[in-house]
Amino acid sequence: MAGIVKRHGKGCRSLKGGACSCRPSYEAWVYSSRDRRKVRRTFRNYGEARSWRADAQRQVDQGALRASTRRTLREAADAWLEGAEAGEIRNRSGAPYKPSTLRGYRQALEDRVLPPLGGAKLSAVTTSDLQRLVDRWQGEGCPAATIRNAVKPLQAVYRRAKSREGLPINPTRDLELPAPRPREVEIVAPRVAAKLLIAVPAEDRAIWATALYAGLRYGELRALRWSAIDLNDGRIQVRESWDQREGRIEPKTRTSMRMVPMPAILRELLVDRRLTCHAAPDGALAFGRAEGDPFHAASLYRRADRAWESEEISERLRLHQARHTYASFMIAAGVNAKALASYMGHSSIKVTFDLYGHLMPGSEREAAGLLDTFLSTATPIEPALA
Repeated sequence: MAGIVKRHGKGCRSLKGGACSCRPSYEAWVYSSRDRRKVRRTFRNYGEARSWRADAQRQVDQGALRASTRRTLREAADAWLEGAEAGEIRNRSGAPYKPSTLRGYRQALEDRVLPPLGGAKLSAVTTSDLQRLVDRWQGEGCPAATIRNAVKPLQAVYRRAKSREGLPINPTRDLELPAPRPREVEIVAPRVAAKLLIAVPAEDRAIWATALYAGLRYGELRALRWSAIDLNDGRIQVRESWDQREGRIEPKTRTSMRMVPMPAILRELLVDRRLTCHAAPDGALAFGRAEGDPFHAASLYRRADRAWESEEISERLRLHQARHTYASFMIAAGVNAKALASYMGHSSIKVTFDLYGHLMPGSEREAAGLLDTFLSTATPIEPALA
């Protein structure tokens, strides 16, 4: 059949006119006029080759299949990073990549992936090549999270190459990656949180309170403007974040754009801060030292640590711990997991359960009791007679 070639092994007798003495393979190809090159695949038997060729021809005609790229992995990675930084390549949710994410991707590629594999053709890198690299990292004692972070940009590069450039196989798809250890969240009790909050300098209390009682992320706190704080209705609209290099950016994900209710204690502190900033326009940063100059965590922590030490308070708090503490308060108050996921800005309720499921009420005994109560109200089933 045209487009399918039978390939014999190098030592096969058929190459010298004798009977076949090997297990031949079958190379199938279709021509992509758009790329002016053939798209090739090799199969173990003729039936598989014929089936693939018929399907591949349809895909080429529809523009869904392209000839494999001849670029190296380094060239493809550089092009991907350039496109992502320009906003032309987006994540799987359709949102632009955060600058900090792209910096991490570039660092991981330069430090770990491209030195051993950057010169190889993008289409020539196999799952086995990548698995050996992952296994080597493990053998060197790299943490599971570090390995996964190194593979993430590779996965993004190959996903795009497969969907946009006709790469037949994504070698990252079946990688066996080490499972990261479950993250332990650090929280403080309500009484301790109140004690820490009272001790910090007055000008910093609203920042700490917004982290403790609204759960905003560090970047979201830095980008928060007065126009996003509704003191009348007691709500905060999270719609911006702040990157240390890029300045104002879109929030982490689409679900990060959210409305968060504020308890009375937070509202009072924000009202006090607004009164001291009465001359600031609504578009000004709520916690900024000047327009476009948000607070910095290092300075905030230094002032807080000095205050807590002065008051002989042994506990210490950081903003990410304050965010976890907010989640624990909401759970203890009886807020359901779906609402909590929304207020936290999580991409899915699974993230909420993974992080805070152990804090949620319930035990085997309680679960059994709930089931007993439900069954007792249902139509009883008579036991079968012996």
